[in-house]
This record gives sequence, C-alpha cells and structure tokens, in this order.
Amino acid sequence: MELQTLQYQLSNEPSNYDTHVQYIKVLRKMGEIEKLRQAREAMNEIFPLTPAMWREWARDETSISTGPEALLGVEKIYERGVSDYLSVPLWCDYLKFVQEYDPSIREFLPDGISKARNLFERAVTAAGLHVSEGSKIWELYREFELDIFCRIDETNLKEKEKQVQRIRSIFHRQLSVPLANSSATLLAYKSWEVEQGAVLDVESSNLDGISSNVALAYQKALEMCNARAHLEEQISRQDLSDSEKFQQYMIYLKYEQSSGDPGRVQLLYERAITDFPVSSDLWLDYTQYLDKTLKVGNVVRDVYSRATKNCPWVGELWVRSLLSLERSRASEEEISTVFEKSLLCAFSTFEEYLDLFLTRIDGLRRRILFSGEVEGVLDYSLIRETFQRASDYLSEQMKNTDGLLRLYAYWAHLEQSMGKDMVSARGVWERLLKISGAMLEAWQSYISMEIELDHINEARSIYKRCYSKRFTGTGSEDICHAWLRFEREYGTLEDFDHSVQKVTPRLEELRLFRSQQESKSLPESADQKEHSVKKTGREKRKSDSNISYEQSPAKRQKHAPQKPKKVHDKEKRQVQNLAEENEGRETKQTVEEQPKKQPIKDAVPGRTKGFTDECTAFLSNINLKATYEDLRRFFSDVGGVSSIRILHDKFTGKSRVSFFL
Repeated sequence: MELQTLQYQLSNEPSNYDTHVQYIKVLRKMGEIEKLRQAREAMNEIFPLTPAMWREWARDETSISTGPEALLGVEKIYERGVSDYLSVPLWCDYLKFVQEYDPSIREFLPDGISKARNLFERAVTAAGLHVSEGSKIWELYREFELDIFCRIDETNLKEKEKQVQRIRSIFHRQLSVPLANSSATLLAYKSWEVEQGAVLDVESSNLDGISSNVALAYQKALEMCNARAHLEEQISRQDLSDSEKFQQYMIYLKYEQSSGDPGRVQLLYERAITDFPVSSDLWLDYTQYLDKTLKVGNVVRDVYSRATKNCPWVGELWVRSLLSLERSRASEEEISTVFEKSLLCAFSTFEEYLDLFLTRIDGLRRRILFSGEVEGVLDYSLIRETFQRASDYLSEQMKNTDGLLRLYAYWAHLEQSMGKDMVSARGVWERLLKISGAMLEAWQSYISMEIELDHINEARSIYKRCYSKRFTGTGSEDICHAWLRFEREYGTLEDFDHSVQKVTPRLEELRLFRSQQESKSLPESADQKEHSVKKTGREKRKSDSNISYEQSPAKRQKHAPQKPKKVHDKEKRQVQNLAEENEGRETKQTVEEQPKKQPIKDAVPGRTKGFTDECTAFLSNINLKATYEDLRRFFSDVGGVSSIRILHDKFTGKSRVSFFL
C-alpha cells in the first residue's frame, strides 16, 4: 500500500525529493532489486545523491553482484558518487572495494598496482587535505604500498629500495599536511624508519634524527593545524543550527582565502557544499572563486555542472556555466546541450531567461568572429534563430521593458553588422514597435541606428511617424524637440520649416492638455493643503464655523459673477442653486430648499439653530459697508425676512460679504 502511494505521488510530482527517498527505502526493504536500481537512477537524473545514499547503493550492488561486469558496475557507482560530493568515507569504501574485488589489484599485478596508485592519488588530491579525516586516506595508501613491499622478493634489493623510497615519500607528504593526529603519524613514521635501520626515539614525538626538511615541513604543518583547530571544532559542533554552522563555514573560508592556498580553499568549499548542497549563495561564491583563481580547466567545468544540478533554479549559475565552457573551448554540441537544459528550468524572473539568451548569443558571436577553429555548423543563421526564440519566449512577458529593448537593439545591430542585411535590421525594429510602440526609447534607438549609418531620410521618416504619438511623462514633448534638433543638424531649411510646421501645433496641443490636467488637480490639491494645516492652541478652528472669503471690491468686475475660491462643506450642502445677479448691488442670490427642521450653523461660533421655514437665501458679493438695516430695507418689498446673519472676520470684525438670510 505504501509503495503504491509513493508510486502515485512520484507520477504526479517527479521532482519531490523526499518522496524519492521514501520510495527507495521501501523498495530496499522489500528486496525489489531491479525496481530499486531504476528508482535510484530516476532520482539521480534529477538530484545528486548524498554520500550516504551512494555508499548504500554500492554496498547493495556489491552484495548481489558476481562476475567482472557486475563489479565494474559497482566501480561506476563509486565513480559517480565521489564526483557528486566530497566524502572521505565514500573514498575509503571505494579504495577498499577495488583492493578486495579487483583481481589485478588483489593479486598485485603490474596493471592492478598502477590502477590502484592512480586511484589513491586521486583520493589524496580530492580529500588528502581534509584536516579532520584526510589521514584515513593517507593511511590506506601507506598500507597498500607496505603490502607491496612485503611481497617483493628479499633478493631483489633494487626493487626493495625503490619501494622503501616510495613509502618514505608518502610519509613525508603526509607529515607536511596539517592533519588531525599528526603526532601519531610522526610516531608511525619513526617506527618505520627504525625498521629500515635508522636510530630514532620511537617513544617520543621529538624530531631528533629526522632530516631537517621533513622536520621543518612537519613543524609548519603542525602550526597550521593548531591555527585551524578552533575553526574545525566550530564546523563540527552538533549543537549549532544550520544557519550558525553555515556562518562558521564562511568564517573558515575567509581564513583559508587569506592564507592564499587555492587547494585548501577549494577543499573547504567542497566540505561546505557537502553539508549545504542547495545553498545557491555558496555555489555562487565557490564558482566565482574558481573563475578568479583557476579560470579554465575541467575542475571549473565540473563544479559548474554540479552547481546547476544542485541549484537549477539560479539563472546566474547557468550563465556562468556557459561562459566557463566557452573559456575552456568546449564543443558547440556541449555548449548547446547546457543551454537547452537551462531553458527547461524554472527561474524566478524573465530577466534570467533574457540573460541566458544574451549569453548564448554573445558566445556564438565571439566564436564566429574571433575563433580560428569554428565548426561548420556555426554561422549567423544560428544567431538569428536564437534571437527569434528569445523574442517568441519573452516578448509578451517583457513588453515595454528595457530588457526587451536591449534584446532587439542587439539583434538589429547584428543583422546589420554580421548579417549584412539592412532590411532585416529594420524589420527587427518594426517588430519591436508593434510590441512596444508606446515606449519612447524604442523609437529613439531605431532613429539612432539610422543616424549612425548616415541614413538621414530614413531617420526623418521615423520622426514623422512618431512625433504625434503619446508617450509617458514628457516623452511626447521630448520627441518633438528631438526632431527639431535633428533637422537643425542634418536637414535643409525646408526640412526644418516642415518640422516646425508639424511640431508647433503638437506642442501647443500638449501644453493645453497639461494645463487642463493641472487645473483639474488644483482644487483637489488645494483642499488637501487646507485640511493638512495643523491646529494651533491660539487659532484652533471651530468645527461648526462657516468658511468664506473676502475680496476687495476693486478687484471685482461689474456684472461679472464671482466664484468663491473655496466653499465649506456644510455651506455646499446648504447652497445648491445660484440666483441671478443683482446689478445695482453686485449681489448674487442663491436659493436652496432646506428640509424641514434641518439644523444649520449660526454665524456665531458654537451656536446651532434649527429653522422651520423651507427657504433660506445665501448672499455673496455684498458691499463691505452693508449693514443689517441696509439689507432689511433692500428686501422689505419682498417680506418674510425673519433673520439676517452677516459673517464677520474673526480678528478684524469686518463683514466677510457672505451671509444667510
């Protein structure tokens, strides 16, 4: 039941890491050998396996395999495992396996000895500098060579001496490396030298009797080991969280980088990667260091391959990988394969896909133009095809962006410079204008290309097409002024006059449009400013006061209606309709129907009065000298005036020429 559930989950979500792990565990318990192999292969196609998983896989195959072909398959498993992550235990298992199961090595045949020595040297190179565990590989190496020494015939003194020197060399190399338990290695070396006839104190760790070169190298290695002891302790602590342990690795890496030994720095990066395989920051840091120090070589290519496999969602790693392949002069087939793999990944932004396409195009351009040995499959058509793929993939998602403009500008440039096809170059720009025609920069770049190529008439025709378009911000004005400058610098007087004739009304139209927009936004901004004024202790506004504005009579025009700059919200609710002008008194009367018993504010702050009538007149533009009696006499022929309230300035006491009747 559990197996069926896991199979169903994997069929729906094949990239679920934990489900793969559980599926392999269940198959292993059930003894489904063939399905187990398939499950492990399927997982490894998507994810690197951990060292523990590789060790388990190799041991399982060893227990059921017989015959040379089966054992060769186990070796391949070990090879794949040691290439994924650095693991001293995995290397040790591999070395022990070949010594036990490879007949040529087990029987110490010349080919077998050569094969074993090559493998030991690879192991020493990969993990021999591992401070805490590297001595295990050195010990296995010495033991293998000691076994060879014991098998050499006693009468073959020359071969015996040669083997002694080989063993001594391994001891010296190990003693010069800062490793844990180096004192035990020193004692083992002294004991061995005593067996060879030297006179040494094998009970103490002093260096008496040891050659000065070896003693100095050992002393230096011991000092280096002591200097790193605290750092090793920190990254080995079990009570640290992942973030704390990661930080300790970063501290250790900075220390190693300051020491200037690339081999030690690289090994420590490998140790950190083993513990944090999906840390994109760590892989980026690691690959950047290798690019800076090694620059080219299979080592860098291998690291990039593993980086993109562990963190396939990081576009920058794929970009760097392509550049690394180009530096190492990889074949077009290999570069193309990596590029196609990168496009299948899910990146967080479309800019990452754009960078990949541009990197691929950059590489093709360089290889076609500057490489002396270019494969026959490389020609400009491949660049054009890549540009077209990028356009099909990104145009919709990156519409009106600088990134898409950069892609098309590059494309048009290469069509003109490499493809020698001006028609195609213009076609690229026209295609972009259909996608991002509202983007001013697209038109400007198109024009710039034509001007650079001294195609003045073509540039002028583009100006004629776009000067009347609407662009964001001041773009519409900018393109008009750009056309005028263009005609001043390149055109005839007739061309300049024509541009002025076209541009002037367009600029006036834009100016009027801007003015209208500003006038619409002015009242709103003025209200916002009014409401944003802070209240002071001495001039705090009453919430029920009416707002009106005084205007000098000299500024008024006779017979012209005057609108107050602002009207209080409560007055707006009371005043809905304006009455006709009163010519003799420069009076404008507004009548508003009030709901019955609708309370309004009195002219005296803080006093509210209810009115039972249904008609209240709001009067404005009254002479500043008008009094209550003047107004009552003026309206005496109408009758029904029950109350007059004149608004007065709070500080001067003068009439504010707006009041209620």
